Amino acid sequence: MITSECEPFAKTGGLADVVDALARALGQLGHEVDVYLPRYRGVEPPGAEVQTLDLHVPTPFGEVKVTILSSQANGYRLRLVDRPQSFDRPTYYGEGVDYPDNSWRFTLLGRSALETMRAEGRPVDVIHAHDWEGAPALLLLRHRYGDSAALGKPGTVLTCHNLAYHGWTPRDQVGPQLDLPDHVGSPAGVNLLLEGILAADMVNTVSPGFARESLSPEYGAGMDEALRYRGDTYLGILNGIDTALWDPATDTEIAATFSTADLSGKEACRQRLCEELDLDPAGPLFAMVSRLDPQKGFDLVASAAYEMLEAGARICVLGTGHAELVDGLRQLGEAFPSRVVVVERFDRGLARRMYAGADCFLMPSRFEPCGQSQMISMRYGTVPIVRATGGLADTVIDSDADAENGNGFSFYDPHPDYLVDAARRAMTAMQDGERWRAIQARGMAEDWSWRGPAREYLAMYRRAIASAAS
Repeated sequence: MITSECEPFAKTGGLADVVDALARALGQLGHEVDVYLPRYRGVEPPGAEVQTLDLHVPTPFGEVKVTILSSQANGYRLRLVDRPQSFDRPTYYGEGVDYPDNSWRFTLLGRSALETMRAEGRPVDVIHAHDWEGAPALLLLRHRYGDSAALGKPGTVLTCHNLAYHGWTPRDQVGPQLDLPDHVGSPAGVNLLLEGILAADMVNTVSPGFARESLSPEYGAGMDEALRYRGDTYLGILNGIDTALWDPATDTEIAATFSTADLSGKEACRQRLCEELDLDPAGPLFAMVSRLDPQKGFDLVASAAYEMLEAGARICVLGTGHAELVDGLRQLGEAFPSRVVVVERFDRGLARRMYAGADCFLMPSRFEPCGQSQMISMRYGTVPIVRATGGLADTVIDSDADAENGNGFSFYDPHPDYLVDAARRAMTAMQDGERWRAIQARGMAEDWSWRGPAREYLAMYRRAIASAAS
């Protein structure tokens, strides 16, 4: 795997969680996995035994010395690509704006991975690239390393976690930054995500629902035509979560453990959360944990909040990002401090306590390739309220529409009125204790582990290997 992020070494979002969890799941199924990651500032190889490999990587400016630091992570081998001039910087991608040499940096990542494979003389079965940052490896394999016997003919896979970021490189930078032939891309330049989509043997995104949605201009972020062109070689594979990490029966960071068989600990978690946030506990408690981003529907929550409060709700929000998105909620918090709390920081512990202590979890995303928060909330008996899009539509079944299988509440149109309606329907369901416990139990019983998704990735890998060999 070639990636710009991997938990717990380098993370800004869900990409890091997916790479780590998928690599571990594949290892548990008996497969050997290497994860290539830049050695960013502060990233150290895990474990006591670290192997080093010095490479002289060819570039348009001559050879560049790179050191590969290899050590065993939790179920896979982490291979850090170490070149301080390229990766030892204050942030991963840029400070306010992207670093101007990002295309060069991630091309160096991919090329270093290919050179490592060639130096070791042990062909791999699959090269799995993640997002545009991994795409240069696939393009170099095709255009610069196609005759390398040492690399063999690996199957290639590109996973699109976020279609909105393309890795655009202007034409005058294609030669020096990417080292690709002139015919790759357009006269204006190279869109690395697009070219990766076209070059890979197989392409996927992180839920079946979003795979369908991304074929349309509304959700495809300019990639929809290329994705339609891929036909049945473009798939949706639903992400999982680490069910050992997210387990209310063993979680030591929450006020009390609990399970489907005994939910009494959840009430203790609720009480402790209300005490911590100075919230009045005498009403349904809605939580939202997310980065403050327009994608996540914070504007819908801000617009719906007053009517939710009138219906008796308490609301707590945790996140960082675009602070202006919670201006309305912040003002409500000032007016109703015991009923609305906005916490603008990154706090893993508080996030866990909110997952465990809330009654409902708000996730009204405008689009959501997969989403993991709704899975986590269900593990903790916190009923999700979501907009039915992408992976949210794949995982949350509306309890009013399907009384036997419902595990949450959903709405379709991205308008505050529909969020208010879904919240009110959830509050009505809470009044029927037996029904509410059944909804909670169904969510807690869902298998969101990586076992199933890992096997789907293996099936895709086999298709990629067959395609590369043909």
